[in-house]
Amino acid sequence: MTDWSEKKLAVWAMTPNAAELAQRVRAAWPGVELYFSSKLKIDGADAEFTSFSRTLGEAWSQYDGHYFIMATGIVVRVIANLMEDKTKDPAVICGDEAGHFVISLVSGHIGGANELARELASILDAQPVITTSTDVNHAPSIDVIASDHGLHIENKRAIKHVSMAYIKGQALPMHDPYNLVKPHIPRELIEEPAMFTPTRSGVFVDYEVRDLPGLVLVLRPKCLVAGIGCRRGVSKQELETHVREVFKAQGLSIHSLARIVSVDLKADEPGLLQLAEDLDVPIHFYSTDELDQVKMVPNPSPLVDKHIGVKSVCEAAAILATGRRNLITPKQASKTATVAIAAMPFT
Repeated sequence: MTDWSEKKLAVWAMTPNAAELAQRVRAAWPGVELYFSSKLKIDGADAEFTSFSRTLGEAWSQYDGHYFIMATGIVVRVIANLMEDKTKDPAVICGDEAGHFVISLVSGHIGGANELARELASILDAQPVITTSTDVNHAPSIDVIASDHGLHIENKRAIKHVSMAYIKGQALPMHDPYNLVKPHIPRELIEEPAMFTPTRSGVFVDYEVRDLPGLVLVLRPKCLVAGIGCRRGVSKQELETHVREVFKAQGLSIHSLARIVSVDLKADEPGLLQLAEDLDVPIHFYSTDELDQVKMVPNPSPLVDKHIGVKSVCEAAAILATGRRNLITPKQASKTATVAIAAMPFT
């Protein structure tokens, strides 16, 4: 669930009554930022706009959510060209200036608009209006469950097939060996063992890559750590090519990569830092003393030991980061880099 008091929310008003409602929201959530029409001449706004569409276009992606206290039609026309993807768009809420209704309009699930509508309605003593089918039918929202538990949605189009089955009360096959999703789905909606067929939907939760029918929703847990050693001056492209080749060869999803780890001697390596940024994962560096604490590695290197004083970088770093003795993938070497992969524990 989204705690909107800790999120970035913009509230937009064009009339005095709307501005009054906006200030009531600000009183409950001090971090809210208010956008008022410049025609209002009312104090308290963080920003004023003369062109609603232009100002919104500039502010759209800067906030987790937007609450528009104005006619829904106005909002729909303006945001139509700003929306990109249901997993990326900010939450959009519309409400009348009398404060009777608060409508969840866009990004109801992953974006948190449904929850935002309920919270705003509570503040304003209004009626939340939620129209998403799973909420109306009290069915599990698989996309919300995935988002709340940090699971990467690999094929977003399959969400609707899973949701429709749950709305109809139909059980679906589910592969979830780590019990990341099962506890949040009613037992009667889970069919085991998981038998996926081309004509049925289902849910697959794992870091392993399998050949699955298109209707099966694939969710990737962020649990894999890549230990990386590299030569000085290696390019980001060389590193990324090798990492992706290793993941593919080992049948692992790159979307399950949670972290990159290496030795602190590489903390200023541009290619390595750029790789972490491009893959959107954190990177952590261990000292040689820390790496030396890992006494047993599958593939110790006398050459690495000679140059930096430890028998391993990639394997030792992956083991150290996960606390696992067994690697999913031991050292895989290219001409310029080595990669080892381990999985973080789920409990």
